[in-house]
Amino acid sequence: MRALVVGAGISGLAAAIGLHQQGWQVIMVERSPGPRRQGYMIDFFGPGYDAAEEMGLLPAILDVGHRIAALAYLDENGRRRAGMDFSQFARLFDGRLTSVMRPDLEAALTEALPAEVELRYGTSIDTLVPGDDHEPAQVLLTDGTELELDVVIGADGLHSTVRDLVWGGDRLVPLGFHTAAFIVPDAPQLQAKVGNRFCLTDTVGREVGCYPIADGVAVFTVHRTTDRELPADPVATLHDTYAGLGWIVPELLERCPAKEEIYYDLVAQSDVDQWHRGRVVLIGDACHAVSLLAGQGASLGLAGAHRLALALGGVSAPDQITEALAAYEAQWRPRTRETQLQARKGVTWFLPAHAWQLRIRRWVLRASALPGVARAVARSLVGKPG
Repeated sequence: MRALVVGAGISGLAAAIGLHQQGWQVIMVERSPGPRRQGYMIDFFGPGYDAAEEMGLLPAILDVGHRIAALAYLDENGRRRAGMDFSQFARLFDGRLTSVMRPDLEAALTEALPAEVELRYGTSIDTLVPGDDHEPAQVLLTDGTELELDVVIGADGLHSTVRDLVWGGDRLVPLGFHTAAFIVPDAPQLQAKVGNRFCLTDTVGREVGCYPIADGVAVFTVHRTTDRELPADPVATLHDTYAGLGWIVPELLERCPAKEEIYYDLVAQSDVDQWHRGRVVLIGDACHAVSLLAGQGASLGLAGAHRLALALGGVSAPDQITEALAAYEAQWRPRTRETQLQARKGVTWFLPAHAWQLRIRRWVLRASALPGVARAVARSLVGKPG
């Protein structure tokens, strides 16, 4: 059985590895010219952590992980206004949690990719005929290659080409924010100010966060906006949007890299009525992006890819494929839907729009040391524990 995986992100790499483990022949294509270096720090836990362990990938992920000591909201002078010790989170997950840069997680999965899996960078899909129970999927790649495939897996993210070709229409649900991430290298003075913390500005409507990495400081931004269009010049947008914030923000903006080195996107969810059509199936953000607000996209993406690989591993004939794809969706959609809904409920508190909301968030975080409160706070910040 032969599969094409479109997208070499976390979900795509996990699907390719999982399908190879199930005895499938796998080809991967990725539109980027090489591994992507942009992205922010993620908390990796829950179903993805369990799936990585089952697939034998967990040691490699932990090797590139970080142990952040605390979350801290700071005022314009760098004074702590509220926060939470990360050990409180870790206890909720029995210590089965690590913080990892998204590019490092993708690099670990790429390193684990079996040699038999063919990966073509700088390549995507030009045309796609989904096939059915009796006919294979037909694909024309942008490099001119024509393929007949038992399954085509769209793992190409929030702005999925596979989804657009097969499903069409606008499948994104913007949540009212733009976000960006970049790295400031060779910054020992900034590292010293950040310490071993995930630091965030305690601000209304816009927020800058940063955390230490081995060779500098990783920066994360988010601001409220109803604009669905992405800026042509993200560097100028970052300077205009976050000007006037105190602490180390001016230094971070001054050292903002060129736009090619910046991750910039909408904060949005994907909404697809059915994840499979014919021999084509979607995984990860292409079908169930939960958004930055939920904080579990990487975990759910890896776990969903694992579930799909297990479902297809039981296929012995082409006419069983559609049934396997339906079983994967029936099993996994309720879990991701719950997380999407949880994220939408948390829009107000993720980045307060008013000063009074900011004050309530401070109070809740200060109360997080009380019995039972930490679990409620963790649920609001990163979704359902476990």
